[in-house]
Amino acid sequence: MSENYQKLFTPFSIGSVTSKNRLLMGPMGASFVFDSAGLLTDRGIEYLTERAKGGWGMIYTGVQLVDKEVDPVMGASPLSNPMGYYNRAMLLNERVAAYGTKVFAEIGLGVGRNYPGFYAPSAVECYNYPQMTSLELSKDQIAKKRDQIIQAAALMQRSGYAGVDIHTIHWGYLLDQFVLSITNHRTDEYGGSLDNRLRLCREIIEGIRQTCGENFPVTIGLGVKSFIKALNKASLTGEDEAGRTIEEAVEIAKKLEEMGYDAILTDTGIYDSFYYACPPSYMPKGYALPLYEQIKQAVNIPVIARSRMNDPDLCVKALEKGQADAFMMARQTLADPDFPRKLESGKPEKIRYCIGCNIGCIGSVIDTGKDCCCAVNPRACREIYYPSKKAMHPRKIAVVGGGVAGMEAARAAAEYGHTVELYEASDHLGGQLVAAGAHETKKEISQLREWYISELKSLEVPVHLNTTFTPEMADEKFDTVILATGAVSVMPKSIKGIEKGIPAIDLLEGKAAAGQRIVVVGGGMVGCETATELAKEGKTVTLVEALPDILSGEFVPTQHKMMLRDMLEHDKVTVITGKKLVEITDHGAVVEGESEKEELAADTVVVCIGRRPNPSLAPALQGHGVEIYEIGEAKRMGNVLNSVHEAFEVVYNFE
Repeated sequence: MSENYQKLFTPFSIGSVTSKNRLLMGPMGASFVFDSAGLLTDRGIEYLTERAKGGWGMIYTGVQLVDKEVDPVMGASPLSNPMGYYNRAMLLNERVAAYGTKVFAEIGLGVGRNYPGFYAPSAVECYNYPQMTSLELSKDQIAKKRDQIIQAAALMQRSGYAGVDIHTIHWGYLLDQFVLSITNHRTDEYGGSLDNRLRLCREIIEGIRQTCGENFPVTIGLGVKSFIKALNKASLTGEDEAGRTIEEAVEIAKKLEEMGYDAILTDTGIYDSFYYACPPSYMPKGYALPLYEQIKQAVNIPVIARSRMNDPDLCVKALEKGQADAFMMARQTLADPDFPRKLESGKPEKIRYCIGCNIGCIGSVIDTGKDCCCAVNPRACREIYYPSKKAMHPRKIAVVGGGVAGMEAARAAAEYGHTVELYEASDHLGGQLVAAGAHETKKEISQLREWYISELKSLEVPVHLNTTFTPEMADEKFDTVILATGAVSVMPKSIKGIEKGIPAIDLLEGKAAAGQRIVVVGGGMVGCETATELAKEGKTVTLVEALPDILSGEFVPTQHKMMLRDMLEHDKVTVITGKKLVEITDHGAVVEGESEKEELAADTVVVCIGRRPNPSLAPALQGHGVEIYEIGEAKRMGNVLNSVHEAFEVVYNFE
């Protein structure tokens, strides 16, 4: 292990509890962890235990909303079945103790105006539904919620947890709404001055101390800057702050320490600025460290940095500069639960990094209502369904195509004990990852490609570049062929002059150059990302989308949508919707709406209107004595998650 990384493996304490290292697993809203009765599931216990096995010093469970009186529709409270809760929690804590990991249970007051129909400190406009207002809590209802938090903390102490985390003065959740003046318009003792707005935080910690004693640690999250211009309006640059400023956050931190909280978990943003709350890859890693440093200088209790902190070198520098005491990662624990073990054992190159796509994790949970998962790690959150194993009857497998689906298929096949060879027609591996990783704001995609190449080398998988796979190559040598032949850009010949356009993938891979005036055709994620990057280079960019709105023809996580829209506006990209490309001329692009045509002057027209699968090799392979599987974009258009998960699913089930 690097001498520098050793600093991340020195112990530190939160109150009376010591963590073996400074790498902590952050809380996430993974619904599968708890069942409909509020009890830990077998699946949840396996998931959390795997992270303990991976070497994380502390684990935060993810929030449980404990209110069963005021907002009972939020789900089952642990208080509804305390004995059942105790038994399941004790099982988890006994298992993780074997790895020297401590677990903090996170308990929440509620969601408030983040969702319509719930109680908030004041009747203010709801997030994403500005035409609706939240219900206002009475003092009696506040007391009920507060008392249930205290009761839950006592239950969690009895259930073996090392401490509790109070959810939370961040992301604009209910407790945050009490503290934010923009959402708290009360005139009683819970509103007005900062001390009054923090009153509930004080009453909670005082109640827990009275019930649980002084030696049971209590932490709390703090969003140190809201990044909003108004409710339902984010501030990309942080200017015109209408929510919490860093100056106010410093004062809050001092008061939280004085109240008796044992550590502060720092991050930024609220739902209204969701790309600061759960940042996509467009946000630089460690972007908030200068803000956290101001909190650290103001208090003596531990300050734990989170939000895009999954870079060990960045963490070491932050520790040395006194910007934080420890580092909390959430999505990274999905991508690679063994992050600390690999770092500690001197194998940082083995770490599979989160790519910041938000598709499988919070995008699934918030936007689609599905279970949490991970785009790059198909076992994440499904450990109980995919236990580690070796194949009982190893196969001889040819994987055709070296994109992400093909690389995952080859990697998984070799890991599970099959004999596998990978065939790629081009001179490099990566497929669409090469172009996607060329975006300045998506370097993690290149990191993923490099990880796969390294893993295939480590597993000694023969890789045949510049090789076109033929049916005859399958004869006698292989019993299984996995086709991952990918897709190509759609360049419709029905569009006059289409040959004068540049596919976005060619531009990103450096096969073509763009002039000063650019028309980008296609307002999906690729088109919007391409437009913003070209605009940042100082080019004049117009984005054209045939649908009534951009980012509407495919699944794009909320954070990405919000940030891309704000970046397009900030970088002065002209956006034209409801018009389709009908011709590319020597002078630009001709687009047409419901009636009239117009020509948009341009030196370069970049086409991002989708992809189509390459011709299938499956028919030619029939009769050659092999089982045939098609995965990834060879079968249907998708994304990294679809490709990786399909590849893994097919290979895992070879017995």
